Amino acid sequence: MHTDIHAFCRLGIVVSMAYPSCSNSEQDYHESLKKLLIDPTFQVMEIGSLPFSSLYESVPAMIKSAHCDCTYSGHSLLFAKKLNINSLDEEERVQAVQTLKKGIDEAYAMGAEEFQFLSRGYEKGKEASYLDALIASTNELCAYAKSKGSMPVVLEVFDHTIDKKSLLGPSSLVKKYAEAVCPAYDNFGIMIDCSHIPMIGESIDEAVEPIKQYIKHVHVGNTLISDPNHPSFGDYHPRFGYPGSENDTEYLAAFLQKMKDIGYLTEGGKNILSFEVKPQAGEDADLVVTNAKRTLQDAWRRVQ
Repeated sequence: MHTDIHAFCRLGIVVSMAYPSCSNSEQDYHESLKKLLIDPTFQVMEIGSLPFSSLYESVPAMIKSAHCDCTYSGHSLLFAKKLNINSLDEEERVQAVQTLKKGIDEAYAMGAEEFQFLSRGYEKGKEASYLDALIASTNELCAYAKSKGSMPVVLEVFDHTIDKKSLLGPSSLVKKYAEAVCPAYDNFGIMIDCSHIPMIGESIDEAVEPIKQYIKHVHVGNTLISDPNHPSFGDYHPRFGYPGSENDTEYLAAFLQKMKDIGYLTEGGKNILSFEVKPQAGEDADLVVTNAKRTLQDAWRRVQ
């Protein structure tokens, strides 16, 4: 495409992934966020539970001053407490739901336009039971978010067997899940990430077609799954073209073409397309972010 991709979506970036050092101190967080906010490439900052309490006032103010938007990821809330939102243990499931409800409160307080979460672990052979538990939890979260305002809730699809080992997962399960939740809640949708698709073992078409009408948010990134002994193996989001990795310009172009074909990327559209990229050992974060922007430009030129 020769038209600027900004005419088809809003570009975003996951702040803590792009600049892992932002969790070191309040100053590091401010400096990292500012680098992204002064770059007009980005219209959306993807944040989550903040590492220092003082940031809850300054971060939303910075984002607002830059005329930028933000979303809120609740993933770390579950990771930190090792909670399973689709647990078959009802006490744990309820605790996970309550934890994410607090995250929804934070998201509203910070002015976020969307709340994100993910499914968690499962036992092979019991996927149906775990899916029922996830549906019950999601219904509660959607109802709670709706009671507070108009902020949508989205579930991000992760890998099923490699790293996060999340229930969702394969598109067949994602479809059953979305079909169960969406008729009851119009504030719900699915997030996909092109870095997770190779980990699930699906092609772009296999991952997208069954759930295309439910996709409300998209991440782009890369993964390395060719060598289980490599320190970047799994869900570590290396830069595009990282040695031994799966995704580079050609793959990203094919993914963007699919997003355009299904109407997610459409001229005049405001859907979010966000980078999830992370510097690997010894890499410079600024260069990794630039890699992402340059790769996106090159890939977008190939989209018809």
